[in-house]
Amino acid sequence: MGRVVRESYGEIEAAVRLQVSVAAWRWAAASGLVPPADAGPGVWSRAVVEAADAEAVRAALWVVDAWEAADRLTRALGQPLVWRQGVTASAVGHLVQAGLLVGLGGDRDTPDVHGDQVAALARRRDLPALLDRHVPLGAGQAARRLGVRRTDFDAVVRLGWVEPVFTVDVDYGKSRGGATTVPLYRALDVALLPVVHPEVDWRAVRAARPGTRSLLTGQAPAAPGGARLPLAEVARICGVRRAAVATWRRRHADFPAPAAGTDPHPDLTGPRWWPGSSTTTRSRFPWGPTRRPWP
Repeated sequence: MGRVVRESYGEIEAAVRLQVSVAAWRWAAASGLVPPADAGPGVWSRAVVEAADAEAVRAALWVVDAWEAADRLTRALGQPLVWRQGVTASAVGHLVQAGLLVGLGGDRDTPDVHGDQVAALARRRDLPALLDRHVPLGAGQAARRLGVRRTDFDAVVRLGWVEPVFTVDVDYGKSRGGATTVPLYRALDVALLPVVHPEVDWRAVRAARPGTRSLLTGQAPAAPGGARLPLAEVARICGVRRAAVATWRRRHADFPAPAAGTDPHPDLTGPRWWPGSSTTTRSRFPWGPTRRPWP
C-alpha cells in the first residue's frame, strides 16, 4: 500500500513538515513570509508549505515573553507615569486579542509575542490611546488612571458614571479570601470622566487627603441608559467640529446607532461613541500628563 501524501497542512503540521517551531510558522504566516492560508482557514496547501524557506522561517523568529514585552511598552510611555500604571503582562494578552500583536504561544492571558512587533508598537505615537481603548482596568488601576483615591472611584461607580465591561474570577488563595469576581472597566471611559463631567472640581477631588469624605458624594447619578448627547455636544467634549463626529459615524463600524433623535440629528448614549473617536489625532482626550497621541 502506497504512502498517503498529505495535501493540506494546519500550522502544527506545517511546522513539523518544515522542522520549525509552531511559533516560527505562526509568525511567518502573520508577517507575510509565507503566503496566506490557501486551503481553508488556518490551512495551507502542500505546494505552499513545500515552497517555504525553512531557514528563513527560523531566522525570522524573535520570541519575547509577555513580561518583557510589557516592560518595553512601559518604557515607551515615558517617565514619570503619573496617572498611568505600567503595562502589565496581562495587558499584552489584551493587545493580542485586539490584533495589535500576534500571539506566538504560551499562556492565553500572557502570551509570547515577537520582539520586532513589540518594538514597532512601542514607536507608535498613539500607544497611550491604544492602551486606553483595548486594555481594561481593575478598580484600583482605574483610580490611578483617573488620578483619584480608590474611595473616589468607588463613588464614581455608585453614581453609574462608569460600568464594568466584563468581570474576571481571581483566586487570591485561602489566606486572602479565596476566589472573587473582579469587575474590569474600560480605560477610555475612565480617562474621559473629567471631560464628560466638567461640573466636578476634579482638581479638588485629586487633592483630597486620605481619610476624608469623597467630594463626589452628592453628585447626580447617571440617568438610566446613560446621558443622551447630540452630535454637537459630542463634538464639544472631543474638542472637534460637529462635522468630524459625523465623519466618525460614517467611517467607524463600531460607532453605535442613535438612541434617539433623527438620522440627520441623532442623539447618542455616551460613552458608547468613544471607540470611533478615540483614534482621531485632533481630539483633546486626557491621556495624562506624560504623553499625547497628537503633535
